[in-house]
Amino acid sequence: MVKTYSQLYLDARKTLMATEDMQTAGMLARQLLCHVSGKTQEQVLADRELYASEGICQEMDVLTARVASGEPLAYILGEWEFYGLKLYVDRNVLIPRDDTCAVAALAIQKGLFLDKDPRILDLCTGSGCIGLAIASRVKDARVTLADISRDALNIAKKNAVRNNLTGRISCIQADALGKPSAFLGKFDLIVSNPPYITSADMLELDHSVKDFEPHLALHGGEDGLKFYRSIAKNYAAALKPGGYLAFEFGDGQGDDVCRILEENQYTILERTRDYNDRERAVIAQLGRKED
Repeated sequence: MVKTYSQLYLDARKTLMATEDMQTAGMLARQLLCHVSGKTQEQVLADRELYASEGICQEMDVLTARVASGEPLAYILGEWEFYGLKLYVDRNVLIPRDDTCAVAALAIQKGLFLDKDPRILDLCTGSGCIGLAIASRVKDARVTLADISRDALNIAKKNAVRNNLTGRISCIQADALGKPSAFLGKFDLIVSNPPYITSADMLELDHSVKDFEPHLALHGGEDGLKFYRSIAKNYAAALKPGGYLAFEFGDGQGDDVCRILEENQYTILERTRDYNDRERAVIAQLGRKED
C-alpha cells in the first residue's frame, strides 16, 4: 500500500511514540524518511502530499520497526556526524557521541600549539572519530589511528578516505593493554577514549547499547580503569620527552584517572566537561612539574 510522504512520517512517528517522546519520535521519523527517500528535509516537506513508491513505503516500515526495537539509528543509517565530519559506522565500532567532543577539543587545542608536523596517536580509535577530527583541524598533524580490532580499523580507513584525510592518516593494529611496538615510533600527543564501563555497569547498560554496540569497546574491567593503567604505564614509551596524553573517562572517574596519571609521572594540565556539564576529559604532560 502506497502512502504520501506526510502519512509515512505520521505513521512512523506514531509507532516510535510507544518508546519515545513526541519530539524525539518526530526527529527519528524525519531522519528515516530522508534516508529511505534520498530527499532532504526541505524536499520531503515540499513533497509531503505526493505518493512515495511502494519500495520506499516498505523500507520505511522495516526501518521504523528496527528503531522501535531499540536498534540505534546510527547503525540503521550507516553513518553519523562527529565534529562536523560524516563518518561511516556499523556494529564493529561505537557510535560517536557528543560527549567525546570534550577530549577531541582538548587534543585539538594542544595540537595547534605543538611543533611543526606533530605526530599524534589516537589509541582505541574505533571509527577514527577523534583522530580524524584532530587531522581536520590541525592541518599539519600526522595522525595514526590504532585499534586492536581489524574490523574497526577498516571502518576508520573508510572514514579517512571519505573525509579526504588519507594523506596525513595511517592506520595500525595495536593493543592498548600491551606494550607499544617500537615500530610505532614517538608521538607528540596520544589521545584515547578507551573502554571504561565497569563489569557491574555492563549488566545495567541500556538495551540499545548492550545488545548492539561492541562490548570490546565498552568493558573496561572490574573497576573500569584497566585501560587507563595500561596506557599510562606502557605508552609513555611511545611519547616524546614532555609529550602529552589526553583521555576521555566516564562519569565520576576523573579523580581515579588523574591519580593513575600522576602515579605514572604525568602532570595534570586540564580537566574539562562535556556538553551535559559532566567532567569528561583530561590532558596531562609526561614529566613532573619540577623536571
